[in-house]
Amino acid sequence: MINPGHTPLPTWNAIYRGEAAPLDPSCRDKIQASADAVEAILARHEPVYGINTGFGKLASVRIGDEDLETLQRNIVLSHAAGVGAPMPAPVVRLMIALKLASLAQGHSGVRPATIAMLQDMLDRGITPIIPSQGSVGASGDLAPLAHLAAAMIGTGEVLVDGVVRPARDVLAPLTLGPKEGLALLNGTQFSTAYALAALFETERLFRAALVTGALSTEAAKGSDTPFDPRIHQVRGHRGQIEVADALAGLMSGSAIRASHREGDERVQDPYCLRCQPQVMGACLDLIRQAAATLAIEANGVTDNPLIFPDTGEALSGGNFHAEPVAFAADMLAMALCEIGSLSERRIAMLVDPALSGLPAFLTPRPGLNSGFMIPQVTAAALVSENKQRAHPASVDSIPTSANQEDHVSMAGHGARRLMEMAANLANVLGIEYLAAAQGCDFHAPLTSSEPLEAARSLLRNQVPHLEDDRHFAPDMAAATALVAGGMLGPYLPGIER
Repeated sequence: MINPGHTPLPTWNAIYRGEAAPLDPSCRDKIQASADAVEAILARHEPVYGINTGFGKLASVRIGDEDLETLQRNIVLSHAAGVGAPMPAPVVRLMIALKLASLAQGHSGVRPATIAMLQDMLDRGITPIIPSQGSVGASGDLAPLAHLAAAMIGTGEVLVDGVVRPARDVLAPLTLGPKEGLALLNGTQFSTAYALAALFETERLFRAALVTGALSTEAAKGSDTPFDPRIHQVRGHRGQIEVADALAGLMSGSAIRASHREGDERVQDPYCLRCQPQVMGACLDLIRQAAATLAIEANGVTDNPLIFPDTGEALSGGNFHAEPVAFAADMLAMALCEIGSLSERRIAMLVDPALSGLPAFLTPRPGLNSGFMIPQVTAAALVSENKQRAHPASVDSIPTSANQEDHVSMAGHGARRLMEMAANLANVLGIEYLAAAQGCDFHAPLTSSEPLEAARSLLRNQVPHLEDDRHFAPDMAAATALVAGGMLGPYLPGIER
């Protein structure tokens, strides 16, 4: 259930995954009081931004009562100026739920009928076709949210039951009341929806990366000494401590590890194995910090002006500025980039016989077969893409609206890029999953720990051991689907949000 102002992250995740999103009915009185406050403001005939004035640089233009309905319709149509590929339907669904939760807190001046339409769209699985480009993250995510509002007034297209249809054929067009167009357009729900979706995907991939990293350590007969808790306690970072504990737990009881405790001449493993707690722990700390910011933002009211029914005031401010979301997105971008970078180094280590002690390119007959040669190249290409995408979006700003909106957050594309980065990372981890399992195969009849053997069996149920070269892409797709689907998470002990 959406409890405006108090909805936890797991609920947003469930909504993103397609679960029902009913609104807590206790907010009805606040919604009505907010709408009544707007009517009272109009009755006083005072100029109030967005209610009876123009917008942005045109805020000084007073609008007569007879044109207020046209004013709200015009802002929706004029601002629906997005371009690019349509947003993914699950992200649109999350955006609608976030907008519903914000408006239902009773500081936006919208009527119960407007709230009811948003709820109806969620209940019926109706997702407007919304271009994914065009927001600079202030004054709110105007263009994409305008496309959402346009569907509500019968303009544009929606996706329902897998079919794209004209919005007017699916939804009874809504006539917008005073301030309602602006309330629907203003806010950070586009940026926040993308950032939250990326957060949820990143959490899955982080857990998978710990499993594939432990499996790679086993394949290379790496040491578990770097995961000794004493090492990490003396440094003190929470994420590092927890990652080391999780990796030690994943490898506990491994016969592969036990086989080389004595007589191993290697003094230290490469950083990609030895420094997993330090790198992945730092990523975990970043992910948690981003999650804390996004949890607050998802429960905030971010349109403008804000209505305060207890005093009858409409206060203009800047809650639509998405700088917190931009910073959170940049943190997630860095985490996604580094998780993939470390994973690719483990793949490269496994295919190099000088480092891994395994057959070259993880094939029994190198030369005749190329084995994992090109999957490692693919992983390198994806990691390089993510490095380029990880440049902070929040440090950029381009003035808009004739310099009225002279500093913007760029949270829109800062959050949107994360989904492609997450997809790249899922593929990298899928390749590592294959390579690590293949490497462990060479240690037979020795086996790894119980959780790692379960993870390896999960893969082997779909992808057999690579004896001779075959079409590699289907193997990679199968492994990536397991990673992206969260199938490795249950094997991981001890890591919570």
